[in-house]
Amino acid sequence: MEPLVDTVMEDPRWQDSLPRLADSAARATLAELSLDPARFEIVVMGCDDARIATLNAEFRGKPAATNVLSWPTENRAADSPGGMPTLPPGQAAGTRELGDIAISYDSCAREAAEQGKSLDDHVTHLIVHAVLHLLGYDHADDADAALMEGTEIRVLAKLGVTNPY
Repeated sequence: MEPLVDTVMEDPRWQDSLPRLADSAARATLAELSLDPARFEIVVMGCDDARIATLNAEFRGKPAATNVLSWPTENRAADSPGGMPTLPPGQAAGTRELGDIAISYDSCAREAAEQGKSLDDHVTHLIVHAVLHLLGYDHADDADAALMEGTEIRVLAKLGVTNPY
């Protein structure tokens, strides 16, 4: 099985877990939405707080560390709050790039400890969350958040991860 996710390791602490967690989370997310994972590619960069703070400042104007960032290749956002994003055709010929994700080990480890979760479960949740962003999901308002969180909960349950909300 060809990997759906191409992982780039800028922080060696990700070496043992990120490729496995990112690929599993991305596959489960696409499968939940009836999209064939073999038709898509995602790049996930495992980094630290310093690197993600630089990216957050550069792309979002927020010079602070965060847990995860995503850059979709296409804007798939719904036209109205709570509406389904425009998903790519899941069975089309060829492979489509969905976008890029950056995830910080420092922020993830700190948040998992603070929330009493395993690091693997927290990272899995954040990757599912980021993949949904690549597909046009958002949480800008209550209706969008309800749709996104409901999808996350279903995907995570299939992966054996407890509802994070």
